[in-house]
Amino acid sequence: MKTAQLLRKQPVVVILLVLLSLATIVIGLGIGSSPVSYDRLLPTLFGHGSFEDHFVLFSIRLPRMLITLLSGMALALSGAILQGITRNDLADPGIIGINAGAGVGVTVFFLFAPIHVESFIYVIPLVAFVGALVTAILIYMFSYKRGEGVQPILLVITGVGFSLALSGLMIFLISSVDRTKVDFISKWLAGNVWGTDWPFVLALLPWLVILVPYVLFKSRAMNLLALNEPTAIGAGVKVQKDRILLMLSAVALAASAVSVTGGISFIGLMAPHIARALVGPRHQQFVPVSILIGGWLLLLADTIGRNLSEPNGIAAGIMVAFIGAPYFLYLLLKKER
Repeated sequence: MKTAQLLRKQPVVVILLVLLSLATIVIGLGIGSSPVSYDRLLPTLFGHGSFEDHFVLFSIRLPRMLITLLSGMALALSGAILQGITRNDLADPGIIGINAGAGVGVTVFFLFAPIHVESFIYVIPLVAFVGALVTAILIYMFSYKRGEGVQPILLVITGVGFSLALSGLMIFLISSVDRTKVDFISKWLAGNVWGTDWPFVLALLPWLVILVPYVLFKSRAMNLLALNEPTAIGAGVKVQKDRILLMLSAVALAASAVSVTGGISFIGLMAPHIARALVGPRHQQFVPVSILIGGWLLLLADTIGRNLSEPNGIAAGIMVAFIGAPYFLYLLLKKER
């Protein structure tokens, strides 16, 4: 009976989250350093507004909001995958170092590529993916024990260690470069959304278009992988193949997101937990909800952050950390009991 109730509840939760995201977008479009009256939003969106309103909406606010929405979705899905295949409720691409690995890749590219980084918009996610992938492989190797598989707690400890080490490496790399590049990397580390134009939306969108359907298709396998390996093998799941492909998907999603939004943690931790609490533990049910929650959380954090102080606001990564860090400690203490 409880399962049937959760099945009926999921469409309602999805509709509410879509409406919540749309409401946040509408509110965010109207507020800011150059406010746009709400009675002018629809005319401007349909091409009948003033030049100033059209510029503010289409060149500044709308692409930024779409980027934060898509990035939050990617981070939430990455977290859901990692928590499932590692059987670790504390797994998050930011906490276990994958985001930091992507950051090192972006940093090296930004500092040493001969052409300015904005000229390589579509290459940046690939560069971030390579850095994140190398990091993920090393973390996996250090937290894996033959015959026992990945050790959940060891994975988090190893990931946190890698995250700190890679953050230190980034600081070392920027210590001898010019101030302009230092400013960019420092903003990236804080989770300051820097990719705020339409080409960045186009650079991020294909990763989600390809990987979201694939992960949803693999929901049954993820349900079994989240239990234990013998059960998954007995049910016909190709454990090693599926785990590797899903891990690559999680890394790609996280890398593509942080390559344009900076080092944002905790979205991938919180969104799956909230989704499971709302619609239950089956991946078919909670993964779509988790994607929507992640998108809305980052969109909300960025909308609040950019309007709290002038002229540059507060980085979205900092706003998310205000909520996410206490939530992580709560989950950690709960797991220890």
